[in-house]
Amino acid sequence: MIKILVINCGSSSFKYQLIDMATKRPLCSGLVERIGETTGKLIHKKFPDTAEEKKFSFELPFKDHYAGLTTVMDKLLTGETAIIKDLKEIAAVGHRVVHGGEALKKACLVTDEVKKIIKDLFTLSPLHNPANLMGIEVAEKLLPHAPSVAVFDTEFHSTMPPEAFMYALPYEFYEQHRVRRYGFHGTSHQYVSRKTAEFCGKAKDQFTMISCHLGNGCSIAAVKNGKCIDTSMGMTPLAGLMMGTRCGDIDPAIHAYLAKTTGMDIKAIDDTMNKKSGLKGICAMSDMRDIHSAIEKGDQKAKLALDMFCHSIRHYIGAYYLELGQIDALVFTAGIGENDEIVRANVCANLEHLGISIDLAVNDKRSGEPRKISDAKSKIPVLVVPTNEELEIAEQTLIVTKA
Repeated sequence: MIKILVINCGSSSFKYQLIDMATKRPLCSGLVERIGETTGKLIHKKFPDTAEEKKFSFELPFKDHYAGLTTVMDKLLTGETAIIKDLKEIAAVGHRVVHGGEALKKACLVTDEVKKIIKDLFTLSPLHNPANLMGIEVAEKLLPHAPSVAVFDTEFHSTMPPEAFMYALPYEFYEQHRVRRYGFHGTSHQYVSRKTAEFCGKAKDQFTMISCHLGNGCSIAAVKNGKCIDTSMGMTPLAGLMMGTRCGDIDPAIHAYLAKTTGMDIKAIDDTMNKKSGLKGICAMSDMRDIHSAIEKGDQKAKLALDMFCHSIRHYIGAYYLELGQIDALVFTAGIGENDEIVRANVCANLEHLGISIDLAVNDKRSGEPRKISDAKSKIPVLVVPTNEELEIAEQTLIVTKA
């Protein structure tokens, strides 16, 4: 039984999942948060073979990520939380790394050179890559027998042609400062595109689709014959769709206008566009469940936020439909995409002229499995396909290490 540990490391927290690659199911998963604070928190879930999941919660200080992961290793081995008998059962560690730039376009074994490149990309991903590298270095210390593999959010989008990834700025900005569209959520889009092709009984390299990853962060990818040719996020995850707290596409001159008229500096403007905009900026709520509840009570700003959100999704679906020429499926995934029937219905409303229509009764039902929600009249299958980024990272780790 090959077991792979997947780690997604943030600046003050990290998520983990131990996956049995024979069955493709998680043995346990967890979250360590509030690292560096007086009291931290560890939530650990165990998935026994013949019983429902068991959830454990611990509050204790974690001085740093090393202390946090050390505690996790202990929980994997001892007491009620134990799931393995020896750390050597962990064959490899797969790490989510947000940015691979143009140098790292495929999942790879972590070496000193790879770590150097990840560090060099701190300027392009200052919030994520430093934490991702920290997770790698901690795992190397605690699990020296297990090779670490870096799996990049930007990988799936590295197949975009120059006309899709370049910005209409002086060319030297690209040459000297690496200014271009990179795209994110690639691990999710890659997993979903493969699973959708399998569900439809076609080879991935012969399948064309539009993938809508809708959660607190949102992105859409145009996938032609299994490869991404365009995506909504840009040089940063701020571009593209309206999101939970991010503004998405706006007139770039708004930065200068706000600086001039409000006196805000560039840091304050950037913070506003990333953390105080999107759904939250319009109606003071970023959770779509709260927005639906507010709409039922007559909140007009909440209704406006929902309408704007769905409009931005339709905008990209239309653009990518034209770009691809024909599509084998329109797919919804991630938290909102998988679980919000109201958003899916609003996005697909009045798209019959594109050959897209859904069965509202089927759309209202929920399932943890891939399913078709389009009706008999729809020329294009509309699907809901649950994403599994951790499994995608584990599978790529297995391929790289040949564990």
